[in-house]
Amino acid sequence: QLQLVESGGGLVQPGGSLRLSCTASGLTFSSYSMTWYRQVPGKEREWVARILTIGNVTKYRDSVKGRFTISRDNSKNAMYLQMNNLKAEDTAVYYCNAFGPFGDDHWGEGTLVTVSA
Repeated sequence: QLQLVESGGGLVQPGGSLRLSCTASGLTFSSYSMTWYRQVPGKEREWVARILTIGNVTKYRDSVKGRFTISRDNSKNAMYLQMNNLKAEDTAVYYCNAFGPFGDDHWGEGTLVTVSA
């Protein structure tokens, strides 16, 4: 059964850092484009960072460029999001998404990141 599990969320002060992990099972991980999304209650879910299957090409939304780094380790079926210089507006539930070669779309249950003094 395909499963995505996020971890690494928590409470951090502004300017601090966190590293999120997404561990996948039940899929050929290397064949999937992987994306981190986030959602604040009452707002739409938004994409944060994406890493493609070919060449590990990465893309970021403008508000996190230079602060967040997405990476993947296909040998561990894992994706990561290193978040530095966190701001209050980064507070959200962060979700892992896997988009497959046949258009299949899969989500984890999310991990909460709270940036507060």
